[in-house]
Amino acid sequence: MTPPEFLTRVARPSEAERERALGTLRDNLGSGRLSQDTFMGRIELVLTARSRAELDAALFDLPADRRVSRLLLRTVGQLSAFTARLRNTWRTEQLPGLILPAPGTRPVRIGRLQGSDLRLGDSSVSRTHAELRHDTDGWILHDLGSSNGTHVNGLRVIGAVRVHPGDQVTFGILNFRLAAG
Repeated sequence: MTPPEFLTRVARPSEAERERALGTLRDNLGSGRLSQDTFMGRIELVLTARSRAELDAALFDLPADRRVSRLLLRTVGQLSAFTARLRNTWRTEQLPGLILPAPGTRPVRIGRLQGSDLRLGDSSVSRTHAELRHDTDGWILHDLGSSNGTHVNGLRVIGAVRVHPGDQVTFGILNFRLAAG
């Protein structure tokens, strides 16, 4: 025979149910639906809930499932990232090409100075801006302490970096795409 106390017991919420409820509270705090004080009070209710009804009562005025909105946000983010990559690819292909000299040539000086091998007449380019050198493994671009910086694929060069055909290089505000000779 079953004792009467077992007949009246209500099933306690599982840890997974509590975690889902806590996730719902976190999502609603992050979206601004809950204040910090309300959030803390409801966490207490979720952690001490003795039945699923008490757990549901702690979430009664909140959206039950935010998976759809998360999926929507993730999709919009991926679409935005795709369009940004597409725009960047298009822009890179439109850049003027900077042909790398044949291996074995002397270093190529880049700057505004009259005797530079690649003379760039923009004021954002330093007089002695950068230098391209060839070694046994390929080309290395050295920034020569330029004021406005040298960038390769959007990252500023500090010292030297190895470059390859197809890389986007920027001297001051002038952009180029490296091409094989």
